[in-house]
Amino acid sequence: MAEYEYRKFFIGGEWVEPVEPRELDVINPATEEPAGVISLGSAADVDRAVAAARTAFAAYSRTSKQERLELIDAFIAAYKARYNDIAAAITAEMGAPKGLSTKAQAAMGVVIAKTARRLLEKFEFEEQRGGTLIRREPIGVCGFITPWNWPVNQITLKVLPALAAGCTMVLKPSEIAPLSGVVFAEVIEAAGVPAGVFNLVNGDGPGVGQAIAGHPDIDMVSFTGSTRGGIAVAATAAGTVKRVSQELGGKSPNLILDEASLDKGVINGMRNVCMNTGQSCNAPTRLLVPAELHDKAVELSVASASRARIGDPASEETTMGPLVSEVQFNKVQGLIRKGIEEGATLATGGPGKPEGLETGYFVKPTVFGNVSNDMTIAREEIFGPVLSVIPYDNLDEAIAIANDTEYGLAAYVWGGDLEQARSVAAQLRAGQVCINGESGDFSAPFGGYKQSGNGRESGPEGLEEFLETKAVLGYSEAA
Repeated sequence: MAEYEYRKFFIGGEWVEPVEPRELDVINPATEEPAGVISLGSAADVDRAVAAARTAFAAYSRTSKQERLELIDAFIAAYKARYNDIAAAITAEMGAPKGLSTKAQAAMGVVIAKTARRLLEKFEFEEQRGGTLIRREPIGVCGFITPWNWPVNQITLKVLPALAAGCTMVLKPSEIAPLSGVVFAEVIEAAGVPAGVFNLVNGDGPGVGQAIAGHPDIDMVSFTGSTRGGIAVAATAAGTVKRVSQELGGKSPNLILDEASLDKGVINGMRNVCMNTGQSCNAPTRLLVPAELHDKAVELSVASASRARIGDPASEETTMGPLVSEVQFNKVQGLIRKGIEEGATLATGGPGKPEGLETGYFVKPTVFGNVSNDMTIAREEIFGPVLSVIPYDNLDEAIAIANDTEYGLAAYVWGGDLEQARSVAAQLRAGQVCINGESGDFSAPFGGYKQSGNGRESGPEGLEEFLETKAVLGYSEAA
């Protein structure tokens, strides 16, 4: 019997049965056995949820800043009360090691909520320009479609700013990792969020995601996932001219500028490639190094990869769990084989599962050397712990290689000369650039250039995604 049985949806402040029963097992990727069961919703369930959100918007959009601050405080308290439950659900549904689920995955919910609270406290929703008043008002009913790789992180990044802005919403978590999303809805209920402000409908992309994207009573869609999925959402949403915010794929470069930065830059980069089993959209999977440092960079990467402790996600000692699903496992294996076929040098890892881990979607941390930027492993987002080491001859070439990608989500620069690092950062076509390992500003906006998406999450820019701008002329009498 599955541990988690979540067959109901949260609509209008109540847990309700789906219009048409259709169940889906949620597979634990470490055991390949069901961890839980959910119901897959339909357009009819989305209709009910949107109607509840539309009804709730009339009152919630008029709440004061203080009322919303108190609601966020209540959310934080309720979230902390269920903290361990959220972490456990994340480990069960997507295989994140216990340490990662507890210290990073679940932890981000609190961090994001506190950041949203501070932002709301300082945010000015009105500004007077002469006789005209500029008002920033909640955009309306929002549809959220979130991924499986950082499930609660991505849910919270959308829900909390929307609550702060005065919006109501319908959430569809990924059907691959929906369990923590249901616990999140229970947190919302415990926090006393008014009925209809937050609604949850589980389901897949064709059945629920597309219904959200095309719904005429949804004013804005925020999607995080693959570029292919984002294109489908945007195409569907275009029919109703709603706002679409997307955070999509990445193929992030990690530029090492000099030998003095090599050790730290390579080790930090490989650690981030292995974290979450490489299933992070901003993972620095392309390591760009001066040609004369290529062999040493490969050696350091291999040594760093060897420190990953792969195994049971429930163990405190495990640092790298399985990939999320059989589909993802097969994709990663295919791309590793493609790297070998195209002539990259396999330095460690490779196809197949780690020794002794025949059950579960486990993979070997893999490092390829002598990669050229036209190889498949340097072009496609692998979403696994696979690093491509790419040599360059001069700084102009390094910048050109870094930018030679259809993505532009994140980039990383390591250099002893801060002015040079800043100059390189200014030339990189990416939405977020981290210099010398700095990545701890949770109020900084996050989002991409090019096919990594549009819009931003976090910071004032993330809150503004959920606001419309109204100009009220003649607000004040002329002097």
